Amino acid sequence: MYTRLNRAQPYALGLFRVVVGLLFACHGAASLFGYFAKDTVSAGAWPGWYAAVIQLVAGVLVLLGLGTRVAALVASGSMAYAYFNVHQGDGLFPIENNGEPAAMFCWAFLLIVFTGPGAFALDQLFGARGSRGSGGESEEEIRDRRTAVAA
Repeated sequence: MYTRLNRAQPYALGLFRVVVGLLFACHGAASLFGYFAKDTVSAGAWPGWYAAVIQLVAGVLVLLGLGTRVAALVASGSMAYAYFNVHQGDGLFPIENNGEPAAMFCWAFLLIVFTGPGAFALDQLFGARGSRGSGGESEEEIRDRRTAVAA
């Protein structure tokens, strides 16, 4: 069972990346363009407009798997900023201050930073550096790494 799960890991990470990127981009599009019956933020308004631009751009980049780790790091940082500067003043825990989405996005993007883009990423087509860690390793590299750890 674990062998099958391990083989599916790059695909699960790729799907996770696509879903998280899509949801994040939707937040940015909603704030910038008023999609999904949401009010738009004024252009240049701090921090809402800048957050929306980061959400849209980083969300699309993560969705496509292009510059994934850098985009995910920027997105994670923006959500940490949102949590601590916008939400935490209303209570310590996310359930108290309506900061659950910011906290979840922050940690989801941080996971993507460390796991890599997984399968289906454009980074793999362009041979981007740093895109290999998950789903980009050859069988030989995985075997060599496991042998080194076991020794």
